[in-house]
Amino acid sequence: MESLVVPVLILLAVAAGVIVAARAVARRQATADSVPPTPAANQADLARAAAAKLSEEEHRRLYALIAQGQAMAAIKLYYEVTGDGLRASRDAVGALAAHPQPYRGPEAPPAEADDEDDVPQRFPYRYRAIASKGDVTREVSSNMLNDEIYGRIRTLARNGDREAAATALTRHSDISMKQAREFIELLDD
Repeated sequence: MESLVVPVLILLAVAAGVIVAARAVARRQATADSVPPTPAANQADLARAAAAKLSEEEHRRLYALIAQGQAMAAIKLYYEVTGDGLRASRDAVGALAAHPQPYRGPEAPPAEADDEDDVPQRFPYRYRAIASKGDVTREVSSNMLNDEIYGRIRTLARNGDREAAATALTRHSDISMKQAREFIELLDD
């Protein structure tokens, strides 16, 4: 009889643990069901609000990380700079990647249109963007491109807005729309 006491006690302890866990799960489920889901914030508005929290240097660094596909580093940077929570930082970086925002200083009024600058800025260097898939490689070299602008173009292409990406690429380089479309097709990851 003594040899059965230990296994019976273990069995009773496991059963009690299962009952406690089942009650906790049921309680958590009831709490989750009673809280109405909050509507998702408009991604474009979230992106504008997130961009407003960044200085010009932070804005440039964040978009450089997004353009390089380093989402975790971008979230970490945003988290450290703004002090927002981790989930809020993840959502903000996702919105900024989906809806690229130009830097607007504290004195700059928000633009009414969602368009990029009408006249591209010319930089003192030539930027080379290279895209390849298989044995096909395309290169765009322009002094109207930089990491931030190319990052916005790649983000547009990745989000499925290839026409807008091609238009932006032709605006910031001296290539034709056909060449821009061919280049954008190679950006699929």
